[in-house]
This record gives sequence, C-alpha cells and structure tokens, in this order.
Amino acid sequence: MYQTKKKVAMASQYIYKQGLAPGKSSNLSIRKDDIVAITPTLTSLRDVESESVVLVRVDGEIISEGLSPSSELELHLLIYQERSDVQGIVHTHSPYATGFALAGEKINLLEGFGPVNKSHLKMVDYAHPGSSKLAQLVRDSVRKEDVLIMESHGVLAVGSSIDEAVLLADWVEKTAKTLFVARALKK
Repeated sequence: MYQTKKKVAMASQYIYKQGLAPGKSSNLSIRKDDIVAITPTLTSLRDVESESVVLVRVDGEIISEGLSPSSELELHLLIYQERSDVQGIVHTHSPYATGFALAGEKINLLEGFGPVNKSHLKMVDYAHPGSSKLAQLVRDSVRKEDVLIMESHGVLAVGSSIDEAVLLADWVEKTAKTLFVARALKK
C-alpha cells in the first residue's frame, strides 16, 4: 500500500500547486481492491505526505491508527460502493468552478474529454459539506456522471485512476475560467 499512499500524496501536492485546493480545502482518494487511501482531515493538500494518508476499508473500517480521514470519507466510500470502475476520486474547491457553484451557475461543457452530448455539467443540490445527505446526493448523481458540481461547494471528479480524476478536475477548472473570461468579454 506504500505506493498507493505515495500516489495520493503526489496527486495532492500537484492539485495544490495547480491552485485547485486553497487552504485546507479539498480531498482525494484511491481505491486498491477493498482498501481506500484517502487524504487526512484538516490538512492542506500541500502538506500531505505518504505517512499522513489514511487507509480505510471500503466498508468504512479505519485501518490507520491515530489518523483521521477527510470529513468527506462517506462521500468517497459511497462512490466506490456504487461504481466498481472508479479507482480515483478528487474533490476540489478550485476558484473559478467553485465560483460558479456558489453562484448557482451551471458550467457549460466544452470539448476536451470526448464528445459533447449535453449542455452543461450536472449540479448536485446543496447539502452541508461532510454530511450524509451530501454523500447520498453525490452517490445518486455519480451513477451516470464522472464530474459533478456541488452547489455552493465545489467540484467532484472520478476516474479509472487518480490521474484521470485529476485531469478531469483540472479540465473543469480551466473550462470554468474560460467561460468566466468569455462572459466578462461579452459585456
């Protein structure tokens, strides 16, 4: 599991450096078989090291003694239980996409990850961060989506690997930034 924990740490630091996770916001995880490696609670992704990554069974049993997982653990676990194809999850509070989420504005889809067959990214209704209600809303919506915008909260991206989930989260932020600039220039 050391390599998996190392991947979580590397992805965390990358997301932080890209400006997708300000302060102590955001979290990510990787599933390997029936074990989930997830970022710790109340920790900046800048500071995540292999040793601080928390191991949890998919059923919720915490394996890593003395470490506390992200407050969004239930959300991650429900996604893994719902979708066997998902091996990586990224939840960010990236500025542009989160700005859209706070304003309740939908993010239009642009080309970049396959054909555009709908007009915008799905937005999940608001529920308190870290709550079971939010975890349930996300689980129900992620059945058909790889990217969700959580109203007044942030972005969730899932993938067949953590690298895929990171690329999706980065793509959402760049799309939101492009849309913001386009809207500003139209006025």
